[in-house]
Amino acid sequence: MNRRDLLRTRALGAGTLVVGRARVSSADAAPPAPAAAAPMAPSGPYSLPPLPYAVDALEPHLDAMTMTIHHDKHHAAYVNNLNKAIAGQPEWGRLPVEELVRKLEGVPAEIRTAVRNQGGGHANHSQFWLSLKRDGTRTPVGELAGAIDKTFGSFSAFQDKFNTAAAGLFGSGWAWLTWSAAGGLAIESSPNQDSPLSAGRTPLLGLDVWEHAYYLKFQNRRAEYIAEFAKVVDWDMISARFRDAGKG
Repeated sequence: MNRRDLLRTRALGAGTLVVGRARVSSADAAPPAPAAAAPMAPSGPYSLPPLPYAVDALEPHLDAMTMTIHHDKHHAAYVNNLNKAIAGQPEWGRLPVEELVRKLEGVPAEIRTAVRNQGGGHANHSQFWLSLKRDGTRTPVGELAGAIDKTFGSFSAFQDKFNTAAAGLFGSGWAWLTWSAAGGLAIESSPNQDSPLSAGRTPLLGLDVWEHAYYLKFQNRRAEYIAEFAKVVDWDMISARFRDAGKG
């Protein structure tokens, strides 16, 4: 074998060795570490209520992806954070969340802000899901129908004023139709997750105008979201709340 052939043979052998080592290294490599498990939701007295319908039940007005994220992520976070906040004050966790928020001024100062934000978020959203229905009654019925006509002039006039309150709210918050024994029906708005319950008024209908409620589908078109929301309000449910409030 001449010198040229000898060098060629050594080069081929070295190449085979490198490839062989690469194959062995690849075969012997440890499998990738499994993804970290999602943290367990904190235990506590409050729990996330299931949606009363499928996530796509309100299509095309409210989209399934937003409903999924809104309920499974945002509402769940309020519940989990509320449970964390009251972990050291178990006596307050014995109250239904609506009663807890109603008694906000009596809540210990060290957890009051958390109850206001997280408890309010839980109470507000729990009512929100139940206010919506694909084929629900589209106008008020019974006593509420007459009360709206008397207070606002007509249902159409009420709807215009309610939509204006929702569209004009700066930043994140809610628009409400509320009732109180002293003031009757009223349209109001609240920032963040503040609830009319904390001010002694009963929320009948709440419209969530946080961006997480509409941005995936409507982006910055809040007015369009408000108009679509109106098409899935279940006025049978809202009218029933008014009847119940009047008995309280």
